[in-house]
Amino acid sequence: MPRYRLGITRFSLDHFRRRLASVDALPQLCLLAVLSGALTGLLMAAFRELIDVITLGFMPGGRSDDFEALPPPIRVLLPLAAVALIGVGLWRQPAAARKLGIGHVIERLTYHQGQMPLANWLNQWWVGAVTLIGGLSAGREGPAIHLGAGGSCWIGERLRLPHNSLRVLVGCGTAAGISASFNTPIAGVIFAMEVVMMEYTLTGFMPVILASATGAVVTQMIYGSMPAFTVPDTIEARLFDIPWIITMSLVIGLLAGGFIRLARLGPQLTRVPRWLRLLLAGSTTAVVAFWYPQVQGIGYDTVGSILTQTPALDVLLVVAVGKLALTALTLACGVPVGIVGPVLVCGAAIGALFGMAGLFLLPQLVHDPHLYAMLGMAAMMGAVLQAPLAAIMALIELTHNPDFILYGMLAVVVSGLTGRQVWHCRGFFISALFNQGLHPLQQPLTQALSRVAVPAVMERAVVRTRPRITRDQARTLLDSRPVWLMIGRGEDKSPVALAASDLARLVLGDNRDPAAEGKGEDAIPGVSRSRSRNHESGGAEEEAIEEIDLLAIPGQRLELASVDLQATLSEAFDCINEYGVDALYVQHTTAPMIRKVSGIITREAIENYYRYKR
Repeated sequence: MPRYRLGITRFSLDHFRRRLASVDALPQLCLLAVLSGALTGLLMAAFRELIDVITLGFMPGGRSDDFEALPPPIRVLLPLAAVALIGVGLWRQPAAARKLGIGHVIERLTYHQGQMPLANWLNQWWVGAVTLIGGLSAGREGPAIHLGAGGSCWIGERLRLPHNSLRVLVGCGTAAGISASFNTPIAGVIFAMEVVMMEYTLTGFMPVILASATGAVVTQMIYGSMPAFTVPDTIEARLFDIPWIITMSLVIGLLAGGFIRLARLGPQLTRVPRWLRLLLAGSTTAVVAFWYPQVQGIGYDTVGSILTQTPALDVLLVVAVGKLALTALTLACGVPVGIVGPVLVCGAAIGALFGMAGLFLLPQLVHDPHLYAMLGMAAMMGAVLQAPLAAIMALIELTHNPDFILYGMLAVVVSGLTGRQVWHCRGFFISALFNQGLHPLQQPLTQALSRVAVPAVMERAVVRTRPRITRDQARTLLDSRPVWLMIGRGEDKSPVALAASDLARLVLGDNRDPAAEGKGEDAIPGVSRSRSRNHESGGAEEEAIEEIDLLAIPGQRLELASVDLQATLSEAFDCINEYGVDALYVQHTTAPMIRKVSGIITREAIENYYRYKR
């Protein structure tokens, strides 16, 4: 029987949560990663199907991105209708609910331990679909990451998992979202760690890898293993291309920095009425789309034609500069669109332009413009996001050619360094959050404490008690071997913690004759004696009752504030500093309106964990 009970406890949900609270819960996190990857893959498939079903009604051939086949009047009306719907749908909602996409995920991870609000997640569904269907210059990677992170967070919140595991689940949803969008599982992992989580740890890497692979498996089962666009197998790189590659990368770095600066004009445009900003974004897109529909939507079909054909020079110029500017202007006007897809398309167009120019100016050095199109995609992605590893891995997985590594590394580093030094850009999402007054770059202390939850450090041997107890009641309390006594002081005052050893010292060490107290001999602070009638003897005799005031006896007492059982050590440390206390009592909900105290965590315990166990 004892073995049976042990097995039930070990495989209970409470034991699962307790294991997740520590920093080395890899088996548990990997299990959650599989669920996260599968759910994100299904969500991404549902999002794509939603767009395809709606566009079946008006898009020729049922292809959701084939805006070139639409009549010009419809191409003009679509972006205007899209901004009108977004304006009406988000008009009455609070500003916090209008935050969507990758930037919102980074903000929630930094300031809220990865907890994703439901209102934002629901808005992402229809806003993401409207931006893509309406022909705005937008990508589906931003919605995919937000939907994946929110769905993964939902798993953790439904199971009431500690918040340190929610952070990993957000990373899992991010990686699976990128993997499902591009069919690039390795790039999804690096993107999640480099752009969203901004840290590299073994505990984070392994679950994120598993989630990314699972997301790719789910989408491949539905759509097959074809990548987002077809890449020719005959692309060849040579050392003679390096000078022209560097020149291209310098220009891409300048354009990437300009894109970030233009997109950051949002706060300066807040003086303009919201409806007028939306009209500006929609009408500008409509005017350009009248003649060049290639700027609409994601543009993966444009990348396909760049890599397999030779588009007209004016089309390449408009896609390279016009689509980049339209995407930035749309963001500055307050329309939350994904940027990864448009950035890749613009990079491919710029690269193709440089390839064609190289064939004309330097035919002895440049021989394949398709090479520059591929390198341009990686260079633009790396420069805009300031995520060189993610860009290089995306290039390798999209081309399936490791021979491009050297040239891709060179292009990504040169473009990223140029944008950073010339425009002083830290990356699109980091810059956008800084522009809002937020600071997403966490300090090492905060990062380390965010990886561990309160249950891993708190002291569980806690007994709750009233302020005044008898000596017999004190002995009963001490029989359970507590470390802390939590003393209630009424509803209007916070409780106090007393070290149980101080009470034990008083109870076990005071063996004086009670009669001596009445003579004033060695009175103990906080200990008083009174007499009451003995009812068993008919009230004829009186007996001495000794009361102990736990708020007055000598000992170590700590003012307490409350913290939730799911909180991380970072949240607990912030709570201690906010309330100016030295300890917190940890509580969790066991039933509606019922809160149970699980333990006490002190400032000293948090600091010792960081110093000796991280």
